[in-house]
Amino acid sequence: MNAIELSSLSKFYGNQCGIESVSFAVKKGEIFGFIGPNGAGKSTTIRTLLGLLTATSGKAEILGMDTSNEGARIRERIGYLPSEVDYYSEMSSKELLLYHAAIYKVADAEKKIQELATYFQLELDRPIDDLSYGNKKKCAIIQSVLHDPEVLILDEPTGGLDPLMQNRFFELLERQNKKGVTIFFSSHVLSEIQRMCDRAAIIRDGKITAVEDISTLLSKQMKMVRLVTTSVNNIVLPVGALNHHQSGQKHTFDYVGPTQDLVIWLSSQSIIDVTLSEPDLERIFMNYYQS
Repeated sequence: MNAIELSSLSKFYGNQCGIESVSFAVKKGEIFGFIGPNGAGKSTTIRTLLGLLTATSGKAEILGMDTSNEGARIRERIGYLPSEVDYYSEMSSKELLLYHAAIYKVADAEKKIQELATYFQLELDRPIDDLSYGNKKKCAIIQSVLHDPEVLILDEPTGGLDPLMQNRFFELLERQNKKGVTIFFSSHVLSEIQRMCDRAAIIRDGKITAVEDISTLLSKQMKMVRLVTTSVNNIVLPVGALNHHQSGQKHTFDYVGPTQDLVIWLSSQSIIDVTLSEPDLERIFMNYYQS
């Protein structure tokens, strides 16, 4: 059984498309990435998946339960971190987290809260209304994992966190995943997806463009080429070359196509030095979007 499964899930706001025919599955124990720029449909997908928005059509399941009519049972077993957090302003972080722990009947709640607050350098006794955006996000992170969920659904989770706290957050996710927790990680920060995820879905204009292994995305018919030629003259680029830049004898470009064809082309050039490397996920992502 998959931990999360979406089948032709669509959400329209009148005639305006939020998402259309979104389908993919997340395996149990997987860290699954969901990539797209702001406005691509990531949050709409997540909110519809969670039953916070009513789907126009299609179906979504979490842990084998239909999100349209089994939301209460599902919420007992998942943790959710939204991109924007809004809490009872008169509460302190500690009061909020203890309230959350009481709902889920968390054992040793005060001890767990203190350990996580120390780890994320969160002041528990300050009123939530006085906290910065980053500290509110820390509180939300702690809340999302406090009750030991089986599935974590994270929507742009690192917003407001400084680099140190981001690293601690990633380390926390890795520990959770080693315990068997399934993690659905939505972000437009592609280096985060590259670091954390096994597979990823790419969403564009409310539709899924691709679902791939991260390793496949990193190597999928694309190379970064840097070469130094024997002269400053222009060269005739191979078919599949993109984003060419020349500075004297130095050339850089992205190459999309069979590697064998690239090697044949290189052998016909007057080259002093050449470097072929795998592109980062950012370049691959933009290649999908330009197609």
